[in-house]
Amino acid sequence: MPKLHQIIEQHWQRPNLILGILLWPLSRLFQVVAAVRRKLYMSGRLKSEQLPVPVVVVGNIHVGGAGKTPVVAALVRGLQADGIQVGIVSRGYGRSGNSVHVLHPQSRSDEAGDEPLMLYRQTGAPTAVGSSRVGAGKALLAAYPDIELIIADDGLQHYALRRDMEIVVFPAADSGRKHLDLLPNGGLREPMSRLRTVDAVVVSGSRGYAEDYRHLHTHIYSSRLEIKPIYRIGKPDEYLDIGRLKQLKVVAVAGIAKPERFFDTLRSMGIALAETRALPDHAALRVADLPVADVVVITEKDAVKLSDGLPQNVWVLPVCAIIEPDLAAFVARRLNMFRGK
Repeated sequence: MPKLHQIIEQHWQRPNLILGILLWPLSRLFQVVAAVRRKLYMSGRLKSEQLPVPVVVVGNIHVGGAGKTPVVAALVRGLQADGIQVGIVSRGYGRSGNSVHVLHPQSRSDEAGDEPLMLYRQTGAPTAVGSSRVGAGKALLAAYPDIELIIADDGLQHYALRRDMEIVVFPAADSGRKHLDLLPNGGLREPMSRLRTVDAVVVSGSRGYAEDYRHLHTHIYSSRLEIKPIYRIGKPDEYLDIGRLKQLKVVAVAGIAKPERFFDTLRSMGIALAETRALPDHAALRVADLPVADVVVITEKDAVKLSDGLPQNVWVLPVCAIIEPDLAAFVARRLNMFRGK
């Protein structure tokens, strides 16, 4: 029997009239509370703090699964390529504690969170996590005083941290949907009108720069995922030969917001999956939890959770975001940090 949250999430995709009637008043209450809270921060009645370097928040108005983390990684790499010293702060969802943790090469996902640890390993950018992004930012700057710009991964609604720019990642699949209500009647944290107040919108899952999304914002960017060769966990230079999988049992495991996208991607690559196992987003993962198979394919987000005794039958599918036009150049120019190439 489906759980309540599964029924509601299904309602977000395929609206149920009765549920809509029951949940609509709760969404209006949520909307009022969210608006009042933001107004209190904007007016200064609730305290917010400015860090000594510019802060760019990359977040979303959706609940999970907007494609934000690959966009953050691509933006950080773009800024680094321009010679800008970039740091990353995040809440670190899925970790065991709430205290500030500045990541280092031996950091584990249970103390750093899976997405921050993945970003740290992908970009090499100094990274800190904490329930207070302000606290994480201060600790990061204390450890790395040369940082010139901080990217806040998520935290669009974390108004205690003042920001110099806001970038919203918006899934292309939702750009034309009519049923986009706030929680719990829909999957939005803030209304669509919030998009008009941010500096840029990145439409994720779109192929190329699409004028179809111009109604969302003046500064529109598109993001698509580029699939990289599947590599053996712990050995990124050793690639999987997909042509030799026909006689082998291949299983896919994913603990992400929308695991079916991962499974469908593998199938589109010609990989026949004997089994798929979807875990909750940010769920813990151990080697002992993996199914028995000749080949187990996992996401990069899940790979950072496995640190000891890496089995030889586990392979990782890496992806990277391609953003068009150049979002990093836009950020650098807007903050007067553009240096040219």
